[in-house]
Amino acid sequence: MRLRYAALVAALAVPALIAVGLFVARHGLATDAPLAKGDATGHYRQPPELADKAARALEGVVRRTPAPGRPAGGAERGDTLRAAQRPAAAEAPATAAVGPLFYTAQGEPAHGCTASVVHSPAGDLVVTAAHCVYMDGFRTDLAFVPGYRDGDAPYGVWVPTSIDIDPEWAADRDPDHDVAFLRVRPSVGDPRGRIEGVTGAERVRFRPARRLPTQVLGYPNAGERPVACRNTTEAESTSQVRFDCEGLPNGTSGSPFLTETDPATGLGTLVGVLGGKDEGGDERTSYSAYFGDAVERLYRRTTR
Repeated sequence: MRLRYAALVAALAVPALIAVGLFVARHGLATDAPLAKGDATGHYRQPPELADKAARALEGVVRRTPAPGRPAGGAERGDTLRAAQRPAAAEAPATAAVGPLFYTAQGEPAHGCTASVVHSPAGDLVVTAAHCVYMDGFRTDLAFVPGYRDGDAPYGVWVPTSIDIDPEWAADRDPDHDVAFLRVRPSVGDPRGRIEGVTGAERVRFRPARRLPTQVLGYPNAGERPVACRNTTEAESTSQVRFDCEGLPNGTSGSPFLTETDPATGLGTLVGVLGGKDEGGDERTSYSAYFGDAVERLYRRTTR
């Protein structure tokens, strides 16, 4: 769900409109997408029947498989994930706390963004980019599948009970507020409790250093396996963080920026999500809104 911003800016008016139309169609954000209005604070409470409808749409699309004995490690994969002069994303093992966001109401259900489980007092919190869940309204057809790989859903299918964004994003898609938190529950008939107890969770750090060794793990639209890349983040501005890596294509929006990753579990400390400037950048450079005071306020509001 990453906007190829430079190409759009360079185009003339009519080709640009055509390009936008193709982008919207490609990413499941067409004008007939099921949308709902939240309140003035940027909060939306999902009706249970809509959440259950989204989960049912994935029946036959994903398989409920037994969870492995322990989450597959994603921090090390030989030389493919190690920082290099020109880092590039490579296929990586799935990790329990990261998975694709599926959009289920327009044609065949397909994943279009990435999300991850983040620690919260209630143990039910997922984070992604705001542009993955809100476009003139909140998407009502979302389903999250942590640990997804090749159609398998070893940790179940989870649906939102509520979604929170900053009102600045709702007002004018301010890239400094391109973050969303979703509280989730298991789909109907799944006896699992809170998602954090099933998958583990990333720790979240507010006001981190701008320059940090970081791994980004996400799900390309065109693939059924995650890709990952390692590099060091840099300050793009006071409110944006830059991550240079080739091969993080459409679908990786919302991917976690993780530091201090545990090789055994793939869990780490969350310091950003792929989005922000140019709604994520392009396949060479990615961005995240800086996890400063505004993101912390959103997190605190969501978890109250």
